[in-house]
Amino acid sequence: MSLTLRDVVAHAEALWPVSGAEEWDSVGVVTGSMSASISKVLFVVDVTDVTVNEAVSEGYDLVIAHHPLLLRGVDTVSEETYKGNLIAQLIRSHCALLTVHTNGDRVGSGTSATLAAALGITNGRPIDVHSEGGGLGFVGVVAGQTLGALAQKVASILPATAGGVRVAGDFEQRIESVALCAGAGDSLLSSPLVRASDVYITSDLRHHPVSEFRESSRLGNNTAVIDISHWAAEWLWLDVAANELRELCPGLSIAVSDLNTDPWNFVVVQ
Repeated sequence: MSLTLRDVVAHAEALWPVSGAEEWDSVGVVTGSMSASISKVLFVVDVTDVTVNEAVSEGYDLVIAHHPLLLRGVDTVSEETYKGNLIAQLIRSHCALLTVHTNGDRVGSGTSATLAAALGITNGRPIDVHSEGGGLGFVGVVAGQTLGALAQKVASILPATAGGVRVAGDFEQRIESVALCAGAGDSLLSSPLVRASDVYITSDLRHHPVSEFRESSRLGNNTAVIDISHWAAEWLWLDVAANELRELCPGLSIAVSDLNTDPWNFVVVQ
């Protein structure tokens, strides 16, 4: 039996309820007719020129993206703008676009839980609990090891990016309790659960927030920080999400894009 976009959206809602999204977020169907037939689905982190070209050239009917293309309001979809150009390509190719963002983060098998599982972190719970259930981030325990060894493990499970893995802390520091947030997690730096952990793993960290966090943590738990690629951390979740949708839609051909859409291309080491 063929599935329509409406059918796939209903299954996506069962897996990643829209009610779990943050108020500021923009999730759901971006392009496509709800009555359109869907047979091939591609999961991506980012809607960019390379991922749209991949979807169009390989005949996908639906792209499920983690990051919203239209998170902030636009006043034109002219093809002279990159967002308008991408939307036009999708519409002309009869390829729908569905966004699963913070509603995919908050579920029990979401982005942070996936990263935690890959690192062997157990006895976990969300850092920031949501009223609809689930929550942002993850805090738990890991078999005792040094900060350096944990950072090396982080590097080994993530796809390689130019930025690599940056660490603030003593290489030999013993680590047992871990807090993490796949994606940008500086909003959780002040969380008591983060400050009580031996290390906090997240992405997109800036100089002043990290400097102040580390200085203040020296008066408490001396929490270390590991900064990783935003794209890489959330890319791990795509396989989990794809497998969940396969179980509900066994007739669909579902793939995960392995194109690296991290915005950094290379680094010069000093």
